[in-house]
Amino acid sequence: VTHMVWLRVGSADETPGQSGKAHFLEHMMFKGTTAAKPGEFSRTVRALGGNDNAFTAYDYTAYFETIAREHLEKMMALDADRLQNLNPPPVDYASEHKVIMEERRERTDNDPSAALMEQMKAVLFINHPYGNPVIGWMHEIENLQWAQLKPFYDQYYAPNNALVVIAGDVTVEDVKPLAEKIYGTWPRRDVPERTWRAVPPLPAPAHLTLRHKDVRQPAFIRLYRAPSARADKTAAFALDVLQDIMDGGAATRLYQALVVRGKLATGVGFSYDGVAWDEGTLTLSATPAPGVTLETLEKALDAELALLVKDGVTDAEIAESKARLKDAAAFARDSLTGPAMVVGRGLISGLTLDDLEYWPRTVDSVLKSD
Repeated sequence: VTHMVWLRVGSADETPGQSGKAHFLEHMMFKGTTAAKPGEFSRTVRALGGNDNAFTAYDYTAYFETIAREHLEKMMALDADRLQNLNPPPVDYASEHKVIMEERRERTDNDPSAALMEQMKAVLFINHPYGNPVIGWMHEIENLQWAQLKPFYDQYYAPNNALVVIAGDVTVEDVKPLAEKIYGTWPRRDVPERTWRAVPPLPAPAHLTLRHKDVRQPAFIRLYRAPSARADKTAAFALDVLQDIMDGGAATRLYQALVVRGKLATGVGFSYDGVAWDEGTLTLSATPAPGVTLETLEKALDAELALLVKDGVTDAEIAESKARLKDAAAFARDSLTGPAMVVGRGLISGLTLDDLEYWPRTVDSVLKSD
């Protein structure tokens, strides 16, 4: 089975000036409780033949274990303990502080593409918490103290702000009594409502250029703000189909136009992520062919977008895209952790179980006019 606990709290819920707090707290969840020693959680999982991990995003933090079903109750009890009784020793907080700063250096500061994307997000989501990196800004990470993390933990790590998802060789009849027994005594708390600032209209398109000695291959990236599924399901499902029409394989629009016929790019991308509490993001990208400038490539991409806006898409493109998307949805069920990830991320981001279960049927209803 895969057992997941999702908390509806992420980097977007942090206090201004304390970026990185949600991610830092995720790390500390492995550093001991009043009953367990630092590292004991993961050592126990490995000793029982399982694996565990966690991740933080703008809207949520999630913890999961994949393990033989006879050990599920043990895993739930261990998670219930750290969700309520976190108590890391000061020495472990200090050592993990260094680990997180090194993670920031490795994944962002020393990675030109990650550093550029961080800056792009800051411009795209100006005056909004999505404009801050999930890992945090280095100068703010450096100053984070346990005295700031502990109130954050107490405030947001509440059962009425959490979701448990269990996937695998069990039934509801197996797991519901366990959840009631193990998590049922966890006291409810008042959790602040999300009142995030609105993103103001951008008065002009912003162009950012990053030049770095480690960049061997130029690349073009453009980000758009787009409606999330929580805000506008009709637009979100239409964008799901559109992204596949534009970039669903070697036979689709952008690859054919820019790589096959135009010989302007060696790769293209058009992706939409609408699973978000607030706004979603649409990403357009391309890698130029040798001798092609980024300016030429950008004009070619804009020409394809203009053609899309002017003429729309064809019935054949929609039919082929729907078939690919429904196939992908069916194959996504053929794993243990995959369905738990889809359900957990969707529900914690404001969608319903019906939205997720009947996603293929809803995609099938998207019209050309949408």
